[in-house]
Amino acid sequence: MRLTIAAALAVAFAAISPALADGYKDCTKLDKASWKPAAEAEAKAKDAGYEVRRSKVEGTCYEVYGVKGDKLYELFYSPEDLSLKHTIAK
Repeated sequence: MRLTIAAALAVAFAAISPALADGYKDCTKLDKASWKPAAEAEAKAKDAGYEVRRSKVEGTCYEVYGVKGDKLYELFYSPEDLSLKHTIAK
């Protein structure tokens, strides 16, 4: 009985886990050696009026965390051409 409940919970969690992820992860197919520097993505966010808090690589995107108008945003830039691919307001 315990095994059945555990298996059901595992299946349920696996089904909803993609919905829990809010990141955007597919920005380019280029090899990392060809990517522009992450600092340039941060500079683009600053030029757009965001106060940049930090950045990281998320999948094949640069994810920049910034504040604008007292609201936190996640900005996803393509490391290929630094185009903004997705924005999430928190």
